[in-house]
Formats: sequence, structure tokens, C-alpha cells
Amino acid sequence: MARVRRTQIAPTDQDIERARRQYSAPLSLSVPAAPTTPDIGALPQPLASRPIDLGTIAHAYASNPDGPAALPRSTTSPSLLVFISLTMPKATLQRLVEQAARAQASLILRGLVNGSLRDTVVQVQQLIGQHQASVQIDPQAFDRFSIARVPAFVLIRNGARPTSCSSGTCAPPQAFVRTAGDVSLDYALEHMVRVAPGLQHDARAFLQRLQRIEAPQLPARTMN
Repeated sequence: MARVRRTQIAPTDQDIERARRQYSAPLSLSVPAAPTTPDIGALPQPLASRPIDLGTIAHAYASNPDGPAALPRSTTSPSLLVFISLTMPKATLQRLVEQAARAQASLILRGLVNGSLRDTVVQVQQLIGQHQASVQIDPQAFDRFSIARVPAFVLIRNGARPTSCSSGTCAPPQAFVRTAGDVSLDYALEHMVRVAPGLQHDARAFLQRLQRIEAPQLPARTMN
């Protein structure tokens, strides 16, 4: 094993970008608390809690082209996805990161910053700070759920089974509800319950984790 490690060639950012273009599987990151000055070499920890390296990520793109982690073959619990962009206002991003960490929701990015994994890691570390949040890079998820603008929120029903679609696999329309607007996560969940009362039970766990504090009601036109 020591000899293999000495001879292993670390892939470059260009290798990762080529793999990203060739395969559609999302990149999942669970980012630990970042130091005051981000260390480019201190890559984030994946959900499996194993050290992550560029070679592992490139291999993941090559070995799992069939669909996003956000859409398993069948769900045993509801899923909450928060679609964001690192170009959004900092205050909005910080609020959503804090709430997503508490609610155990997944933050979804469309792609890499400047086409670079290292640049993405640095910016995500700066954004996450001390929060333990799950981040996925999944451009096809934006297509699967018709995300036209961010922030956007998708609640997937417990027991949802993916169906075939032009993007590979999609949640059937009756299995999820989507909304968008510059609002808090708890407000988005409450709006979802109003427009899709059948998902009230699925939304309750996330609302309970948030330990919601009443906030001023925002105009309905901010949601769609």
C-alpha cells in the first residue's frame, strides 16, 4: 500500500473538469468547521467521514453516472433540497446555511467555482464556517426540478420513487413540491404546506428541527 501511495498521481483541476463534463453524477460534500484562514489543502469530509481527495472525486464521477444522490431509488424519509448560488447575497447565503444545517437539508450548487474544485472548497468553507452542512454539486438537479432562479426549495415526499425523464431520473410531480423566493427556510416550508397540504407530515420534521421562531410574514408574491 505504501508503494501505491508513493506512485499515485494526483489529478489536476483540468482532470476533474473533464470528468465533470463527461459524467452527470453529483459531487457531495459535508464541510467541517473551517479555520479563520481556509487551507486549500484541507479538503472537506464526505458524508461517509472518510478523507477525500481529488482522485476519489474523479472516480466518483466516472463510476456513478446514473443519477443524483438527491434521488435514491426509493426514499425512506422526506428530503429537503435548498438550491443556492455562491453569487447570492452573503446575508441570504449565511441564513440558509444555518437553517439547512439545523433542518438537515441539503444545499445544492449548480457547478464548480471558476471550474476549480479547490476554489469551490475555499468558498464553501468560508460560507459554512462552524456549521455542519451537507453540500452537493449537481447541475442536473436544477433541470430535474426546473429550477429557474435561486434560492429555491424542494420537498420530496417520503417513499417517493424516481421515474425516467429526459434528465435521467426525476421525482414524479405528485411526489414533491417546489417553491422559490428570498425567504427563510421555515417560511418556505410553511408555504409548501399551504399549497400542498398532503405534504404537511413530511414538512413537520424539518420545521421541528428548525425550532421555528415567528418571523414577519412576507408578501405572497415573493414565492412561486
